[in-house]
Amino acid sequence: MSKPPSPIKIFISTGEVSGDLQGSLLVAALYRQAQLQGLNLEIVALGGDRMAATGATLLGHTTNIGSVGIIESLPFVFPILKIQQKVKEYLNHESPNLVVLIDYMGPNLSIGSYIRKNWPNLPIIWYIAPQEWVWSLGKDKTARIVNMTNKLLAIFPEEANYFRQQGAEVTWVGHPIIDRIKMAPTREKARNILGIAPDTIAIALLPASRQQEVKYLMSVMFQAAQIIQEKLPNVHFLIPLSLETYRHPIQAAIKKYQIQATIYPSALQNATKNSQEKPASHNLEILAGADLAIAKSGTVNLEIGLLNVPQVVIYKVNPITAWIARNILKFSIPFMSPANLVKMKCIVPELFQENATPENIVSEALELLLNSQRRTKTLEDYEEMRQALGEAGVCHRAAKAILDLVLPPQ
Repeated sequence: MSKPPSPIKIFISTGEVSGDLQGSLLVAALYRQAQLQGLNLEIVALGGDRMAATGATLLGHTTNIGSVGIIESLPFVFPILKIQQKVKEYLNHESPNLVVLIDYMGPNLSIGSYIRKNWPNLPIIWYIAPQEWVWSLGKDKTARIVNMTNKLLAIFPEEANYFRQQGAEVTWVGHPIIDRIKMAPTREKARNILGIAPDTIAIALLPASRQQEVKYLMSVMFQAAQIIQEKLPNVHFLIPLSLETYRHPIQAAIKKYQIQATIYPSALQNATKNSQEKPASHNLEILAGADLAIAKSGTVNLEIGLLNVPQVVIYKVNPITAWIARNILKFSIPFMSPANLVKMKCIVPELFQENATPENIVSEALELLLNSQRRTKTLEDYEEMRQALGEAGVCHRAAKAILDLVLPPQ
């Protein structure tokens, strides 16, 4: 009897909630592609519950390890070093056939550099490159990304152009959120699932996927929600939990500001869930059924846009981080939200740092809710954004490019 073929071993490294989502879509696509080609595949990863649910073996859990900013990153130095030590041990003992890095710039630069130093011929693909093409603080990091990768799989057209000009081997695959959004229900079905009455104004609040965002964004967002509720008594706020650890501070904020809000999944769902089954978070239903979203800057802005929901995007960092960035690093970006970065134009309003006040949030939110011309213009711009994100099948194209790099030519 012939021996079964040795598995193709792929190691994937990512972090934070958004990385876990993108990683899970990729893992599922890799297994589908492997099945089509009759391949035996083994995926080990840094990531989170979503990636584990789609078949990756987690070497370390990194959804809680992430930050934006200088001061904000300090609490995560030792947890990151500890996980990176586990990665080094794995690489030394298991010899993967290929490594995929997803976003997560600091840790992945370290992992990629270690691999290049010790295994110069081990293929590395960077999928969803760090946004150096937007906020480059010098050519050093860009050069390191280009030099350590065999191929870069770009999700934005401008990202592809930038890294290609810097000498990288680039394939533009489109944005994976295009694939995820196909699973979203219609507005009517979403509101029916969530039990939202026809005359209710539903506003999605998305304050946090990182601990720092709980600290800097939640208070200002909930103050704005309180003012909106005073002006629009038939409003109800929908809040999807990105991580269970944020339930308590969100519940406390709801009570403090006395807003009418529902957290998903509910505490009851969470308490009675089958140990083998994660309760439904209803993220896509919340976004699809909302009349407006007030959200932190991140990948979710693209989801909201693709579902044709107007949104106000806010972001704040530690004031010391902001001062260093502006005055010492001379940090300046055209836009922060991915929804605006796609076409490098202001599709959604952005309120950053001192501009992210309750009054400014309320002003932008009411304009989008009550001004039909502004709402129509937003929807037209969303269509332009959608066209620039590529065609469906993004994860399939990414998975095929990854496997093509490790398989011998036919």
